Amino acid sequence: MDQGSWRAAATATGPGDRAAAEEGVRLAYRRAGLAEPERIVWARSPLEAVRMLMTATHPDGSPLGSLGAGVRNAVWSAPWAAERARLHTQLGPERWSGHWRATGAGLWESTSMLVDRVRAGIVEELAADRKEEARVRLLLLDAALGQHDAAWLCAFEPGDDSPLAGLAAVARDAGWWWPYEKTAILSERPLTLHRDEAGRLDRGDGPALGYADGFELYAWRGMPVPKDFLDELTALTPERIRDEENAELRRVMLEFYGYDRYLEESGAVPVHRDETGVLWRVQLVGDEDVVMVEVVNSTPEPDGSSRTYWLRVPPTTRTAREGVAWTFGVDAEVYEPLRQT
Repeated sequence: MDQGSWRAAATATGPGDRAAAEEGVRLAYRRAGLAEPERIVWARSPLEAVRMLMTATHPDGSPLGSLGAGVRNAVWSAPWAAERARLHTQLGPERWSGHWRATGAGLWESTSMLVDRVRAGIVEELAADRKEEARVRLLLLDAALGQHDAAWLCAFEPGDDSPLAGLAAVARDAGWWWPYEKTAILSERPLTLHRDEAGRLDRGDGPALGYADGFELYAWRGMPVPKDFLDELTALTPERIRDEENAELRRVMLEFYGYDRYLEESGAVPVHRDETGVLWRVQLVGDEDVVMVEVVNSTPEPDGSSRTYWLRVPPTTRTAREGVAWTFGVDAEVYEPLRQT
């Protein structure tokens, strides 16, 4: 698989080829010098897999059976370490760093955000106290990442004879999985995944990440939000935004509502104006002020109108010129626009 294919695998949704994933598991065990697992069990999500491990039962209540000792180090950690050492020796430190930047680094940056959110969601769902939280986190450490190993696989490009070939086969068709001596537990990929251009979970009208068992994560531009919170966004008012006590949720509301619209409808008054534009400020209890510069594009639109832009600037901004200059990365004293755009 090329880099583009691994990037697609990292974000793939819907059922994969179970038979191919299971053969990948067996191959990973054989390449590690282990006997193949006696059983391969599927879960509909990583959450369901962890719950199965905690209760030792299937979702239908039947016994899960003997797992045996965990073999993640032999099946997953050791092959990665060996291949990394091999490639590092082959390329040398400088070329290895360049190779990683050109292949897996960017993909891992966005994938790791998703991995962290899934882990946090599982802990929040299953851990009622600190003792349970510790147990859940330990079980999560036993997991191989399946499709979310794609960034590393992208860098190593394992062939059929590679120690990573089995792990690659699982990654193409399954999500997270747990290798034990007698039993391997595989989880399905999500049914839905919505992210913004930065790779953060992002959706305003439903779960940003959703699995077949009902495990869902809600987020707006990477910010975790409660499920019911999204229902409010279409009926927001300036008063509701002001009354929100959670500063992070209030920022989500402002982004969804629009800072310019909020300023117009909340009774905000200009605090400074000059030839560059108009500076607006709204104070928010328990949070930093919303400060924006209103500027007019001097180049007319095709219909002859002039478009107005709103630029959010730091709350310490005191003049419109200072705010516009900040958007260009210079001080107000040296900002001399040749043409306002």
